[in-house]
Amino acid sequence: MRVKINSNDVASVRDLQNDLTKPPCSASGHAFSFRLPAKQTGLMIAMSLAAVLISGSALAQTINVPNPKSDSPDEVAKRKAKRKKDSVGRLDNVREKGATRHSSGSALAQVTTPPAGQFAKFENLRIKGLEVNLPGPADTVVQDKGGVRSALAEIGIGYIAWTQNTYVNNLLSNAAKSTIANQLYSGQNPTFYTLNYMLVTYDLSRYGIPDGQIIVGTEQQAWTWQPGGPDRWGINTIAYYQTFFDRKLELKVGYLMNSYELAGTVVGGNPGANVFGPSSNVLYQGGMNYAPAPTPTLNLTYHFDDRLYNKVSFQRSTSPDGVFAHITANPTGLDWSTANAGILLLDESGYRNSAAPGLPETWLRAGVGFNNSHYTNLAYPTRPRADENSLYYVAADRQLWQNDVRGTASRGIYGGFSVMGAPPDLNKVSQYYEVRLYAKGLFDSRPSDQISLVATDTVWSNFAVDAAAAKGNLVHRDAKAISGTYTAHLGPGIYTSVGLTYIDHPTSITYTPQIGHALNFSASTSIFF
Repeated sequence: MRVKINSNDVASVRDLQNDLTKPPCSASGHAFSFRLPAKQTGLMIAMSLAAVLISGSALAQTINVPNPKSDSPDEVAKRKAKRKKDSVGRLDNVREKGATRHSSGSALAQVTTPPAGQFAKFENLRIKGLEVNLPGPADTVVQDKGGVRSALAEIGIGYIAWTQNTYVNNLLSNAAKSTIANQLYSGQNPTFYTLNYMLVTYDLSRYGIPDGQIIVGTEQQAWTWQPGGPDRWGINTIAYYQTFFDRKLELKVGYLMNSYELAGTVVGGNPGANVFGPSSNVLYQGGMNYAPAPTPTLNLTYHFDDRLYNKVSFQRSTSPDGVFAHITANPTGLDWSTANAGILLLDESGYRNSAAPGLPETWLRAGVGFNNSHYTNLAYPTRPRADENSLYYVAADRQLWQNDVRGTASRGIYGGFSVMGAPPDLNKVSQYYEVRLYAKGLFDSRPSDQISLVATDTVWSNFAVDAAAAKGNLVHRDAKAISGTYTAHLGPGIYTSVGLTYIDHPTSITYTPQIGHALNFSASTSIFF
C-alpha cells in the first residue's frame, strides 16, 4: 500500500525521508508561485505520450461510426431511436453503480458490476472518495462470519482492517552490513516493518444526505530501521464525505491521507496486491499527507462526465523538513500543524475508464502543487527559510491486452509511466521517472494474481549534489532501480508478494564503494479483515 510509503522502490525513498531538509523556497517570498525545474524534456515527452493515448482511444471509438449520408431516412430514424434507448439505459446503469465509482477504486481496479448476494448490501459502507481500490467485504478473511458485519450494517456502520508485514534484505555480499543504528537504507541490514490499519465508516445517506459518510481510522507502525518509519500510533483519517448535483461534485473534508486520493501511485490500484509498488518522494517532500501523517484537508472533485474529472485539494502541508521530522513532531497526527508547515494546494485533472469487453482500461492524470511552507533553500542554505515550493506530475496507465474479454475484462497486460518534478533549489529530489509493465490475472488458474516490472530513475538536486561534493564526499546525481514482483492472492483477504529490486546507489547523494549497489529481496503479506 503505498501509503506506507511503498518503501521497496526501495531504499532511496526511505533513506531520503530522514534527511529531507530540502524543500526550500525562493527568496522572493510570494506565496504559491509555480516554478518548474530547468530541464522539462521529461514532462514534454510524458504529455506527448499521454496525448497519443487519448487520441488512440478516441480513434478506436470512432472507427465504426456509421455515415449518415449513406443511410436511408428510415435507417437514420431507427438509429436515433436506438441511441435514445441506449442512452437511457446507460444513465440508469451509471446511477446504479454511482456508489461504487465514488467509494473505493481507481479506474484500473474498479468493480464494474455490483457484487452478488449477501455482500451487495455492504457496498454503500465502503470508504468513499479514494483512488486506490481497497478490497470489499467479500475479499476479507472474516467476510460476514457470525453475522457481525451484517449486524453493524443494520445500524449504518462498516469497517475494514488490515495488516501488512514486510521483510527486506540486500543479497549482495558487499552490502557493508552495519549496526542498525548506522544503517543507511532499507535492506542494508535485514529490515522488518509492520503497518496496521483500522477504518470505520458511518452511513449518513439514511438521513437524506447524498452518499453521506463519516470515516474514522487509525494506523500503527513499527520499524527495525527507524528512519524508514518511525514507530508511531495515531489517526490516519477523520473525514466527512458527501456528493452534490447528482454526484457531479464530491466533497471530502477532515484529516485525510491524500496519497490514497491523488496521483495514483500504487501500481494497479490495489494496495493489497501491490505492496512493492514504487513511489516517488517528490510528492511527500512537496508536503502531501499520507496514512502515518494525516493533516487537515478539503478535497473537491468535479466529474464532467463518467470519465473526465478535476480534483482540487487544500491541505495543511506536512513538515518541510521531511516525513521523519513530521511524524516525530506529531506522532498521533492530531496536531493542527507542525513547525514551518503552511498550506499545500494540489490540482489534478484526469481521464479514466473501467475495462469492458473490447474497451481497455485507461487512466491519464496530471497535477500541480503549490506550497507556501517555510523551506530551506539548498542554493543558499545560510539564508532564512523561504516560501514557494512546487511540484508537478504526469502519469498514464493503459490496458494493452485483455485476456478474458467475456469474463473479467480487467484481466490482462498493462503499461504505464510517471514523470514528476520539483525545483532543485528547494527539493532534494528534483526529477523522478518511472516506466511500468504489469499483468492482472494473466493465468486462468490464478485469475487475481498480479505480476509487475518497474524501472525508476530518481534525480537528485544539482545544488545538493554540488554541496556534498565540495565536502569531499563521493556523490552520484541519480539513483536507478528496477524491480520485479509477483503477488499471489492466496484466499479471501490474503495477499503475499515476493520481489527483487536492483538499485544503483541505494543511498541518497553520498555513498561509499561498499554501498554503491543493492539487490534487495522483499517478502510481504497483507491480510484484510
